[in-house]
Amino acid sequence: MRWRAASLVLLMALAACNRSDPEAGRAEGARGFPRADRPVSEPGRNEFSTEDQRDNLGEAKVVMDLASIKEGTTVADIGAGEGYYTVRLAERVGTKGRVLAQDIDAEAMQRLGQRVERERLDSVSIKVGAPEDPKLPDNSFDRIFLVHMYHEVSEPYAFLWHMRPALRPHGQVIVVDVDRPTDQHGLPPALLFCEFNAVGFRLAEFVRKPELRGYYAQFEAVGPRPEPKDIKPCTAAKGKTGTQ
Repeated sequence: MRWRAASLVLLMALAACNRSDPEAGRAEGARGFPRADRPVSEPGRNEFSTEDQRDNLGEAKVVMDLASIKEGTTVADIGAGEGYYTVRLAERVGTKGRVLAQDIDAEAMQRLGQRVERERLDSVSIKVGAPEDPKLPDNSFDRIFLVHMYHEVSEPYAFLWHMRPALRPHGQVIVVDVDRPTDQHGLPPALLFCEFNAVGFRLAEFVRKPELRGYYAQFEAVGPRPEPKDIKPCTAAKGKTGTQ
């Protein structure tokens, strides 16, 4: 009986502690940043059954053309997964360019590493990141790709803030996604624009393309990177699509 009473007291104390700490449960790299006022999609969904289907639509070619990927470009492919974009980027940038494939799924990165070795993609390197921080080297990339993955980012302000220094001067972030609610593996453009703007990014280009089954957005960093405490979060209202 005394053990039960002591356990109850301990549980109540822990609960009170969690209530008093607004940062409880957050990764160290996310603390001090605003929380996202939106639901998040579960990771791992893939609407495309094969890479051939995506190639038949011309998806990667359209995106790489829009992003001006050419020989010698340095690219970070965030949320690389099984490497659909990684291998095509490697072919486009050639031996003078570099591609960093990053994901938070260590097993996926291991499989992609095996694919890179098998296909002799010498310009590709592999890195495991964190949900709130892609852990990219500073001043390293002309382009950072976020293709059908940004809606899975649960700490978008921390993620974008940590990512921003990895861009080279005049570097750009490329987002490909679908205009639908964030818990349905998409992201309304208004919410995307708002979150990027909050961390000091300016929209440079936005187009809708049938080959993408969604939209293409291109951002560039402007001005100084804001302090985490100065970031103004977006409201849930930004998550509504034009059909809601």
